[in-house]
Amino acid sequence: MKKIHSIFVMVAAVALLAFSVPAQASTTDSRIESSAKKSYVFKTYLKNDDIKIQSKDGVVSLTGTVSEESHKSLARDTVSGLPGVKSVDNMLEVKGEIPAKNSDTWLTTKVKTTLLFHRSVSAMTEVNTKDGIVTLQGKADSQAEKDLTTEYVKDVEGVKDVNNEMTVSKPSKKATRTAGEKIDDASITALAKMTLLYHRSTSALETKVATKNGVVTLSGKAKNETEKNLATKFVEDVHGVKNVKNRMTIE
Repeated sequence: MKKIHSIFVMVAAVALLAFSVPAQASTTDSRIESSAKKSYVFKTYLKNDDIKIQSKDGVVSLTGTVSEESHKSLARDTVSGLPGVKSVDNMLEVKGEIPAKNSDTWLTTKVKTTLLFHRSVSAMTEVNTKDGIVTLQGKADSQAEKDLTTEYVKDVEGVKDVNNEMTVSKPSKKATRTAGEKIDDASITALAKMTLLYHRSTSALETKVATKNGVVTLSGKAKNETEKNLATKFVEDVHGVKNVKNRMTIE
């Protein structure tokens, strides 16, 4: 009788384990999908895109359409940084015609995207490009902001020169984001990666980015001390970043 009871208990335990594992996996998948949709990147930069997120055992599939090529990378990098994600299958498609690489339209988009991610310059800056020369118009709250905008744009890969026609005016009452504002770590990582990718003075492919509680850790290789310092400078100015720990090594 005791033997039969033991077998019954064992069978029940195995059955309970079999049901609990899928339930746990399902909970993790639901959390991944929810966290992606609630992330700063998805709510701010990808809010007008039609992106479907499906996770199965931590393997995430992204389907649907986005308005720009950069949005594909932003979506992928944001989801990749979420806890529990094992891999991301990025099947997003860009709506409409994709600008030719290094074309004026392509450069304008890159410059606008770069300015969007930095808190010390205005995302409302008007950007026009002709033959690789970028003209900036709009308002800056100070000469320092105007100069920084020029510096950032000059360092965007593909830009030949910058003509900054921005006017300096008194600081407006526009909403500004501070370093201490809470933005999820996955979004910060994605924005930092994109920032390093768009700047010619930093090696995004050689730089690894990790974020915890708003503190970004950079690792990998830098060509020299100047590149290492620039990586720190660019990432420090990304929305949501509280601090940067640069552990890159010099080649």
